[in-house]
Amino acid sequence: MKIKSFGILTAASIMLTCGAANANLLFDIYAGGTYGIGGYTMFMDGEHISKSSQSYGAVLGMDIPMFRVELEYNYLDADAGNFNIGLINAYFKLPTPVVKPYIGVGIGSTFDSKYEPTTNTQINLDDTVVYQGMLGITLDLPVVPFNIDVEGRALYAPDIYEAADITPDLLQYEGRVKLRYVF
Repeated sequence: MKIKSFGILTAASIMLTCGAANANLLFDIYAGGTYGIGGYTMFMDGEHISKSSQSYGAVLGMDIPMFRVELEYNYLDADAGNFNIGLINAYFKLPTPVVKPYIGVGIGSTFDSKYEPTTNTQINLDDTVVYQGMLGITLDLPVVPFNIDVEGRALYAPDIYEAADITPDLLQYEGRVKLRYVF
């Protein structure tokens, strides 16, 4: 009886210790929200139109020691339009203890978006391929299940719409804060 109890306690201790040790080595799942502020520029026929913009978003991802992969939704609220954007992002980060610099890229698409170059017209945008690049730092606070990302981001959408033989490109740039809850 005593040997059986001792064996069960030993097995349970080993499983709990190895499980906790391996959990941090494999990956962390996270979900979070983003807020960004910046501007955008429309490039069309040698003309540049620049306006201010804000973005709101949500992320769901997986954090591996040197890499991070996430799904991202962005709502870009610009002066002349509203853009819904879905992206898949990949990041490379340095494995430093608390402050972790990173660089990332993403690819995605716009959907259900509208652009209003003047008050009398509204253009429904087709699904357009979107590319983005990010550079930032993650504050990985010990004991707290939240990570804070501060990043600069540039988003590029070529030929975002076609009207009257005009196909402008969109370049959106912003500073962004991301709060991620690590499960």
